[in-house]
Amino acid sequence: MARVPVAEGIFTWPSDDPQLVGSRCTDCGIVTFPSQQSCPRCASMSMAEHLLARRGRLWAFTTQSFPPPSPPYSGPSGKEFVPFGVGYVELGDVKVETHLTVADPDALQHGMEMELVVVPFRTDDDGNEVVTFAFRPC
Repeated sequence: MARVPVAEGIFTWPSDDPQLVGSRCTDCGIVTFPSQQSCPRCASMSMAEHLLARRGRLWAFTTQSFPPPSPPYSGPSGKEFVPFGVGYVELGDVKVETHLTVADPDALQHGMEMELVVVPFRTDDDGNEVVTFAFRPC
């Protein structure tokens, strides 16, 4: 079985130290994730690729205890669905909405250090393991 990313260009992979791929406006300096063609602050078209830090701080979190609507969700559903953590991780100049590897709210704390990892998400129609990014406590 081959492993494929959930989307091209969203994180550096394969890599032992993956990073999210965002963008930085060369005019006003705002950082965005995912990367964008134009700046949401100043409307400049001068956006450059910007690799985000691998570690950050948990800013907010919750547990997703039921399958999200499909589409856009394409993960497990029904008996296959397993509740998962969702949160915002602050990576310097940007907060990233992300899957968390921990779903137990008692094991998470606001401000705790988190690290980017690549995790299995689903199996596609061709039998490939689709991987995505998530954050885990350090």
